[in-house]
Parts: sequence; C-alpha cells; structure tokens
Amino acid sequence: MIDVTITRRETQGRDIVVLDLAAADGAPLPAFEAGAHIDVEIAPGLTRQYSLCGDPAEHGRYRIGVLKDAASRGGSAAIHDGFAQGQTVRIGAPRNLFPLDAGAPGAVLLGGGIGVTPMIAMAHALHAAGTPFTLHYFARELAGAAFLDELAQLPFAAAVTLHSDAGEATPAFDPATDLPAPGSGAHVYICGPAGFMEHMEAQARAGGFAPGAIHREFFSAAPDAQGGSFELELARSGRTIEVAEGQTIVAALAAIGIKVDVSCEQGICGTCLCDVLEGEPDHRDSFLTGEERAEGDQMMLCCSRAKTPRLVIDL
Repeated sequence: MIDVTITRRETQGRDIVVLDLAAADGAPLPAFEAGAHIDVEIAPGLTRQYSLCGDPAEHGRYRIGVLKDAASRGGSAAIHDGFAQGQTVRIGAPRNLFPLDAGAPGAVLLGGGIGVTPMIAMAHALHAAGTPFTLHYFARELAGAAFLDELAQLPFAAAVTLHSDAGEATPAFDPATDLPAPGSGAHVYICGPAGFMEHMEAQARAGGFAPGAIHREFFSAAPDAQGGSFELELARSGRTIEVAEGQTIVAALAAIGIKVDVSCEQGICGTCLCDVLEGEPDHRDSFLTGEERAEGDQMMLCCSRAKTPRLVIDL
C-alpha cells in the first residue's frame, strides 16, 4: 500500500468528485499503463477500485473520478462525504485489467458516464504513441458530466465527441460512421454502466468486429450468490465445510473463523482469486478470461460457486 495526499479535490458535473493524489513522501508514484485502476482504502476493511484518468506519462500524480452512486455500498458516499484536500489516504499500486492492445493500428474509445475515466488515460497514451483514435463520451446531460473543460483543452480535443441523451445540441452516435471498418484493424474499448456496454458491444459485433477486437471494463457488477449448496474442502487443512444455498464461499469461511482477503466483493478485482484442485467452479466473476474459466483451476471466492457437489481449493 502507498500513502498518498489528496492535493486537490474538485466537484465536477453532478455528483462527481475528482481527486488528485501525490505520494505523501514526495517520491514519484509507480508508473501505470492506460486502463489501470488503483485500490483506495476508504476505511478499515472497506476498499474500492477506481480507474486512473490522468496522463500515464505523468509520474507525480494519480487522478481519479468518483461518482456518488445512489446505490452506494459505502465506498463512493464515504469519499464524497469524508475525503478532503490535504488528507492522507492509502492506495494500492496500479493494476491493469483493461489494457490497450499495443498492436492495433487504431482505436475507438466509448465511455458512458463515469466510465469515461479510463478512456481519458487511453486517449493520452494513444496520442503520445501517434495512434489514430476517437473518443466518444456519452452523458445523460452535459450539466452532469465531468472533465468537459479538461477535454476541450487537451491536444487531442478534436478527437473527442460528446453525446447527450437530454436533447442537447450534440451529434447522435452512428455505428455506421463512428465505428471504423473491421478490416481497419482498429479495436473498440467500452466502459460504462452494464446496459451501455452491452448495447455498444452488440453494435460493434453487428458491425463485424471480432470478439478479440472488443474490450470492456467492468467497474461494477452484481454477482449472484444464489445456487444450491455444495461441499468445500480446504486442501491445506483437510477441513470440509458446507456452503449453504445463497451463501458465498467467503461468508461460509468467515463463519468458521477463516478470513479471506477481499476488496471489491463483486468478482472484479481479483483479490480473492484461489486455485481449484478438484471439482468444477461455477464462475460468476468479471475478472477471469474465457480461457481461464475453461481451464477451471482458479475461481473468485467472493461470488463464484460450484457446478459439482464438491470443490477442493488450495486454502
């Protein structure tokens, strides 16, 4: 973990706080790649993930945008109400689950609402690399959007298009013209609410883009703990427990005094990744790739379950 100071706090748009973070000891921060996120310790036992939206070439500052979610589980509300300029907080080193494909000759960046944050970092990186790109920023209304002044002043401002759902004077997104031909080799990157991502991915697929050329970031999820009970064996101790219907593995382990490190508790961050030694997991996360799921030798303990009556895990 890294101690950082909030060097600037600014409210932008509607219910979005933008925080600038610098190392508390004045040292350079670890480098990060576009698409990366950091863990932010909000309170003991409460950690959330936020995409870095600054320029990856800048090593003295991290920048995050935090939307105050009406359905907050405590994270965003606590940041909005309690994080102040000058305060020291703890963060994790950057991790990247949403990287740019360095071999692609072009990119289309689609950011819905607060999902624009990783797209800003991607735009900085693509501009620095000389890679052609466009950034489409979708907002319910411009008055509620963050980063508008910043985007208008950046050297790649001409590559940014705003889209509003409120009938404002912004162009409609047209996949026929706003997405390049699949044969161009360009890749599509999507981040935003689940419905937005599903719609945009469907548009890209309908336009002929292969699954490998479409990338999505999941910054929220709704893992489903429902499902029948199963037996769980802990290989290191030989102990066996029953995971009840509707109970998560993490909760079942906590009930017998075994604590598992968790962070997002939504199957996104990878903190509770565990090796599976026997049995078939029922994957319900957004962290593992399709290939990793098919191998069946890893699972996320916070949300995934079992397809077989018994699982043996390396714990």
